[in-house]
Amino acid sequence: MKPKLIIITGAGISAESGIKTFRDSNGLWKQYRFEEVASPEAWEKHPDVVLEFYNQRRKQLFEVEPNEAHKALVKLESKFDVKIITQNVDDLHERAGSSNVIHLHGELKKARSTVDPALIYELKDWELKIGDLCEKGSQLRPDIVWFGEPVPMMYDAIKFVKEADFLLVIGTSLAVYPAAELVNHAKTVIPKYYIDPKAHKIPKVKNLKIINEKATIGVPALVSGLLSE
Repeated sequence: MKPKLIIITGAGISAESGIKTFRDSNGLWKQYRFEEVASPEAWEKHPDVVLEFYNQRRKQLFEVEPNEAHKALVKLESKFDVKIITQNVDDLHERAGSSNVIHLHGELKKARSTVDPALIYELKDWELKIGDLCEKGSQLRPDIVWFGEPVPMMYDAIKFVKEADFLLVIGTSLAVYPAAELVNHAKTVIPKYYIDPKAHKIPKVKNLKIINEKATIGVPALVSGLLSE
């Protein structure tokens, strides 16, 4: 049986493909207040603005490609039982070839019903408009977990982290909750790696190796090392 390797990824890994991040100095939250585009209240107040915001994010996603970090993670599946838990709403892990990806915050290329959250649809192009309806006749909304909404995949994510034999954290400040708490659920004794230019020690997290590199440098190097052990 292959050892279980759990990977937690954040915006940093996709930023190197050209995806705009939210929290950097020139990030999207400097251009938009999240209350205006990423909350249930915003959707109720001006759904057209919310749709346009995500349309532009989606349009950009159709124009970018997975980078060397995304591609390197796929190689780990030859030796490990790999699950990627991502805070990202892009599909770059899947397009790189990773076979088991859990999206904590939803998926940009999907839409869901506003009356039945179980009705989720793949979007064929980048534009979602007012008047685009689900099969029950309700407006479609982005399949994104907005601020103030529950994170339904969190329970599965915690379970997987608890079972991990190895933990890898990439491209995240570990500032967004509840996702930031995931590392605290890992077993004390397992090896843990944290790759980010601003990676830092995490209180109470033992056996953590800090790698202060951007993802496209740190991830391929670490993957090579793990596969050669």
